[in-house]
Amino acid sequence: MAATYAKYLKLGELLSLQSPVSDGPEHDETLFIIIHQVYELWFKELLHEIDYLVTLFDRDEVARALHTLKRILTILKVVVAQVDVLETMTPLEFLSFRHRLDTASGLQSYQFRELEFAIGAKNAKVLDRYPVGSPERNKLEQRFKAPTVWDAFLRFLKREGHAVPEAQLSRDPSQLVTPDPAIQAILVQAYRAKAVTGELCERLVDLDEGLQEWRYRHVKMVERTIGSKMGTGGSSGAAYLLTTLNRPVFPDLWAIRSQL
Repeated sequence: MAATYAKYLKLGELLSLQSPVSDGPEHDETLFIIIHQVYELWFKELLHEIDYLVTLFDRDEVARALHTLKRILTILKVVVAQVDVLETMTPLEFLSFRHRLDTASGLQSYQFRELEFAIGAKNAKVLDRYPVGSPERNKLEQRFKAPTVWDAFLRFLKREGHAVPEAQLSRDPSQLVTPDPAIQAILVQAYRAKAVTGELCERLVDLDEGLQEWRYRHVKMVERTIGSKMGTGGSSGAAYLLTTLNRPVFPDLWAIRSQL
């Protein structure tokens, strides 16, 4: 049977997945569900592209890596822009169905946590939110132990002829990247030696900044919607989200700004 638009995209199944649970149901719950389902689809695509980016670094395919970074950054802008749609929902509109979320919370989005881990924002405490042996926990544990985008970039720099210390190449990828003067000196040299390498560095800064922008817009949206109230699922809401701001995952790329 010939493929159709609806069959190829499985639209019947896709459009049946929005199931409000509030009485009525409340008008804005459909918007809330769709926005968050779309977020999860974009997170899936971002993970797909970031894994490909690591492969491209390992293959020294610089042009494709830059193209993939451009796509990742464009998707991140779309993800951030979706907050504008969520903010059309007033606090009273959200409160009309918020209690129905029960223990559900955006903090439980394992794909976003995978995304953080893949980029390099590792935090072992995140694993505690998922039952041991669950599919979500298993995926996160794999990501937690796996090398990150930064590790792949350092390997690329080494093959480009830069003297990346062995300690950095063999570092424990489950740990956060910490500033290293030796790496900063190499990055300054890499910027000046080859324009395309400097462009890669700039796109990684854009990626880091994009993640920070998402965090900022998210926390302001939560503050605007529920203020200082406890978050869903027992989280501390905006108070917790504020602690996640201004934490670069590529600190060396920020440290060298004044040296270029």
